[in-house]
Order: sequence, then C-alpha cells, then structure tokens
Amino acid sequence: MIVRNWMTSNVVTVKKGASIQEALAIMKQTSVRHLPVVEADGNLIGWVTDADLRGVLIASMLEELTLEDVMIRKPFTATPDMPLEEAAHIILEKRIGGLPVLEDRRVVGVITVVDILSAFINIMGMLSQSSRVDVRVDSVEGPLHEIIRLIQGRDGEVISICHVPSAEEQKFTYSIRLKKCDLKPVIDDLEKNGIEVVHTIA
Repeated sequence: MIVRNWMTSNVVTVKKGASIQEALAIMKQTSVRHLPVVEADGNLIGWVTDADLRGVLIASMLEELTLEDVMIRKPFTATPDMPLEEAAHIILEKRIGGLPVLEDRRVVGVITVVDILSAFINIMGMLSQSSRVDVRVDSVEGPLHEIIRLIQGRDGEVISICHVPSAEEQKFTYSIRLKKCDLKPVIDDLEKNGIEVVHTIA
C-alpha cells in the first residue's frame, strides 16, 4: 500500500497572496479542510487548515493578513511512493489531519486521515459482505496456521487477519474476517480443537 493509490490527486490549492476570507471561501466551496499554498509553478511553500484560518479570522478583519502571514512554512509531507503506514504514522504521531504529497517540491496530491481510514477499511474487507470470528490463543506459533486450516476445511475464505492487542499478556487474539458464510460449523471445529472463540459477527 502506497500513498499514490489512496491520495486525492485532484488537489485544491491557493496562492500565498490570498486573504484569509478567500481561503476559507475556497474550503467551503470545495469541501476541503486543508489547503496547500503554492507558487505559480505549483511548488509548495506552505500549508493551512480550516482551524488555522478560523483562529485568525477576527484578527484578519482588523489588519491586513494574507496566507503567507499564517501558513505553516515547513509542513510535514509525504511522497507518492511512501508506504501508507508511514504516512499514517506521521499523521498519528504529529496529531495532524493530513499531508501534502510532493514530487520534488511540486504538489501532486493530499493524503488525509479520511483517506487512510478508507484505505484500511477497504483492505480489511469491512465494507464487503463478510463474517468475522475473533479467537484467543496462548501462542503466536502454530495456532494461526491450524486456525486457517480449520476455517478452510469448512470452505471459509479468509479476507484479512488482524492481530488485536490483548489485556492478558500471555494471550494472543486474532480477528479473522471471512467472506460471508455460515459460521456455526467453523466455530464448532475451532472449539473442538481447543481454539477459544471470543466473538463473532455472522
């Protein structure tokens, strides 16, 4: 998974000389919350968010302020070929809503929290017709292979597997999403083989 496949490539930008009111109007018209500030050649020189602009809106009415006065001059950025996980880590660690995506200095996209959430939801198969079974085991070695074998023995088709942190240090929990199926025979086989089933969604 790379940023290129999930970023918004039809980027709305703004020039540095724009007023605060003009930038907010652009955001409202285009339903975006982040604006790359660019030069005439499309090179990035700054980044503003709706929160930044609303915070200085009253001040901009009392004195002449432009985006150049309030923009973030060295924003965190991504590249099109950056792993999506890396972009997600930056956004989470820095507690920001999105990143401009650059090739050299030119803006080619924007990746936001919503884009990343959409990517992971799709990859995990959450929007497809699916079933889910959560199991708890004592070791990461061996049991997962056996769990998959048992599921496939009941013609279950695995879409995704997620390791879920457990409150019990000696336990390991896996959330396994399957193509929509009858879970009862799967659950019966798992439990007969000593696999603890903790939660299901049929």
